[in-house]
Amino acid sequence: MDERILMIRDEERKYHEACYEQHQLFEPGSWLNKPVITVMDTLKAFDAYEELSVLDLGSGVGRNSIPIAQSLKSRSGQVVCVDILEQALEKLKEYSDTYGVNSYISTHLSDIGDYEIKPEGFDYIITVSSLEHVASEQIFTDVIRKMVCGTKVNGINCLIVNTNCQEIDLLSGSLLEPMMEVNLATEKAANIFAEAYQGWDISYTTVKQLEFTIERNERPVLLKSDCITYVARRVN
Repeated sequence: MDERILMIRDEERKYHEACYEQHQLFEPGSWLNKPVITVMDTLKAFDAYEELSVLDLGSGVGRNSIPIAQSLKSRSGQVVCVDILEQALEKLKEYSDTYGVNSYISTHLSDIGDYEIKPEGFDYIITVSSLEHVASEQIFTDVIRKMVCGTKVNGINCLIVNTNCQEIDLLSGSLLEPMMEVNLATEKAANIFAEAYQGWDISYTTVKQLEFTIERNERPVLLKSDCITYVARRVN
């Protein structure tokens, strides 16, 4: 793995680990305060299922996977949680105990680019702000193909990906190298999705411009991106 990728991953590790230490899951005041609305709204499509299999690629500490697991208490099922950060998965296990869903959660320490998805193994596959952190554009495409192959008939994929990313040092005003391994143009990412999900029912897609302040090396940084949300259902 080249030095650029290693440097980005080290910066992202420091940022996420600091966030996980400073903020509790579902605590107001950070992006951990609640699950993603689209992820939870899409989950309603499975309300009639007596058993549900879910894959969360880049699960972090359980922002989305724990609420999904809570929906399984009235039925059977499993949420498979994959993340590259050991600390994130340790926190996820703690929160799973706290929220009484540990029997519905299975954790796997892995780069999502390396994780093998069982063919037609899942009803619902989600990946939130994670695909842009694989090691290359080719792996980005390969992971989506594995998601497609890993989805059961009538299953759904929900992808949320940041594109056109910029980082600006707020003290100097200078542009920084974005800490994204794969920083695709928005149109290119949309074309990759369209090709991968040919023949699927595209339930929902949107692009939203995001801006928020983060900290890198104890300096405030403005992160700007296009956030693509893409929800597709396999129909045959």
